[in-house]
Amino acid sequence: MFDFRLPNFEFQNPWLLLLFLLLLPLIFRDVRTRKKAGIRVPSTRGMEASAGIAAVLSLLRLFKYAILSAMILAIARPRTFTISQNFDETKGIDIMLAVDVSYSMLARDLEPDRLDALKVIAAKFVDNRPTDRLGLVAYSGEAFLKVPLTTDREILKAEIKHLNPNELQPGTAIGEGLAVAVNHLRTSKAKSKVIILMTDGVNTLQNSLEPAQAAALAQNNNIKVYTIGIGTNGYALMPTSIDFFGDLQFSEAKVEIDEVALQGIANQTGGRYFRATTNKSLQGIYEEIDTLEKSEVKAERLYNYTELYHPLLWLAVGLLLIDALLRWRIFKILS
Repeated sequence: MFDFRLPNFEFQNPWLLLLFLLLLPLIFRDVRTRKKAGIRVPSTRGMEASAGIAAVLSLLRLFKYAILSAMILAIARPRTFTISQNFDETKGIDIMLAVDVSYSMLARDLEPDRLDALKVIAAKFVDNRPTDRLGLVAYSGEAFLKVPLTTDREILKAEIKHLNPNELQPGTAIGEGLAVAVNHLRTSKAKSKVIILMTDGVNTLQNSLEPAQAAALAQNNNIKVYTIGIGTNGYALMPTSIDFFGDLQFSEAKVEIDEVALQGIANQTGGRYFRATTNKSLQGIYEEIDTLEKSEVKAERLYNYTELYHPLLWLAVGLLLIDALLRWRIFKILS
């Protein structure tokens, strides 16, 4: 989609634009003088030259107002500006989202499914943290850093939107997902370091890092972990196989979440465990975490200006030179 918004624009000295009012009496005087003025010639021999001089005089009047207008606009200092934010990263909160993207996240006990419900709610959470750095880790059978800690909300939301179970190896390695998030938070100098770890299953890979070991890494690096188990109680419509054409086949399957491991991670790191069974409860969990982890940092707005008066000054200088040349030319003809 195209963005047709004009850049931010202003005059530094807008009150100087009132000088245009002083041009009105000059224009009125020139109009009255032009009606009365004429060139007397004793014969028709000078008519052609007189008509040319009259045209040049009219052009000089226009030049006069163009020069004055360009100078008034220049001293009013037109400029465009962009606004950026600057804040002390050591006073903010660094938050890493660790998201399970295994195929079971396509289960349809949330609307339209678990993963799509999460995408919408996580994007809103990102928008509510304007002064904090956030990052994104995706994991299933392996873990991958999608976005390092950043203040660029648009990039982060774009990557959340494109989370896809097909990107990584199948399975659920909760410990690996948590460990990768810890690794990218441990060197942070923020006053508070937080991981929001979400999964809808149990650790299925025997040779992967155990969730308890990853929790110990987080604890040793003063990282708080909020864990979210997503999925209804009982059974849900889940992808259980792939047909001949590569399409997922869904059937009812029992929802299994390792709540003991998730509670242990949260307790060990000073966080909390939540269970999301509906879109509404998942939204409420993110809102509660947003309330629990309030940032005290205040952003400083920085204005970056681009001055536009230089072309106006050059225009005025150019018109002055042309004006002088034309007046010299008329002087030579009349003399």
